Amino acid sequence: SAHHYYQQLSTMTKFTGSLVGMGNPLLDISADVGQDILDKYDVKVDNAILAEDKHLPIYKELADNYSPQYIAGGATQNSIRVAQWIMTANGKPGQSAYFGCVGNDSFGNQLEECAAADGVCVHYMKDESTPTGTCAVLVKDGERCLIANLAAANNFKPSHLETEESKAIYESASLYYIAGFFLTVSVDSLKIIAEHSIANNKTFCLNLSAPFIIDFFADQVATALEYADFVFCNESEAEAYGKKHELGTDLKEIALKIAASPKKNEAKKRFVIFTQGSSSTIVAHDGKVEEYKVVPLPKEELVDTNGAGDAFVGGFLAGLLAEKSVGDSVELGHEAARFIIQQSGTTLTKACELKL
Repeated sequence: SAHHYYQQLSTMTKFTGSLVGMGNPLLDISADVGQDILDKYDVKVDNAILAEDKHLPIYKELADNYSPQYIAGGATQNSIRVAQWIMTANGKPGQSAYFGCVGNDSFGNQLEECAAADGVCVHYMKDESTPTGTCAVLVKDGERCLIANLAAANNFKPSHLETEESKAIYESASLYYIAGFFLTVSVDSLKIIAEHSIANNKTFCLNLSAPFIIDFFADQVATALEYADFVFCNESEAEAYGKKHELGTDLKEIALKIAASPKKNEAKKRFVIFTQGSSSTIVAHDGKVEEYKVVPLPKEELVDTNGAGDAFVGGFLAGLLAEKSVGDSVELGHEAARFIIQQSGTTLTKACELKL
């Protein structure tokens, strides 16, 4: 089978790529819904939350009544897949690897096959006793709400990074990306990668990911932030950070303050990048702010915003690895996001026309 072939491929060939991500591998269960479902489960569009007991029936309800699409997801994994999709199209296959924890089940196999088809070397930890994580993606008028049931993804352990195969993978890379969602799972694992990055003067990137991460995992965010050379988030997360840390409401000021906050590797000044949907992207670095306009997509071409921020990061990382300027990498991020919002979730079946 394809799955067996990919497994053979990944164990036969030593990873020699440049980009490594670590996060929560989730299978997206995506459906267009009405306001009634959002109200029933007490959720809002443009938000991402962890499932509580009251949310658990949603997964079956979607499967039973909505003919949902099952799409490979998980924020970090999405970004890595997009970056590799761009790099492959530009003559750089096999540059990306990804760590996360899945169950030993069909959803886990589907995630692995999808990542492999997109050219990403996945090195999953397998949890025999827990199912692969899922994420309900509720799409209303093109905007998305995410309800994540981490399941196996929550059980990633630092021990997985201590194996020879894992070490060979992350030691090969020069650029690391971890979304803030992983801060609820294993800060110790993040620190292994981040400490390696600093010790070898490599580049470590972090995403703040969701308001709940900023509000309820502030200590974990503070720990991760000290390692971050690049910090990404969207405007609602930036606002949440400003509110939580009493930095005011001016997004440019908040970006500058995050850029200037304590940093372990002082040789590199931190870049802070706020996306704002179709409004301009803000980049703060070394006391200065720049804005980059987004070319808006006509509303009738929008499928859903699920994965837009992840795709932006994927495009940006591909740009950095091609030694593009930060400004040019932002533009590449915009192009990747523009492509993804015209698909359901992070679906990369079409040819990549983005140029590095």
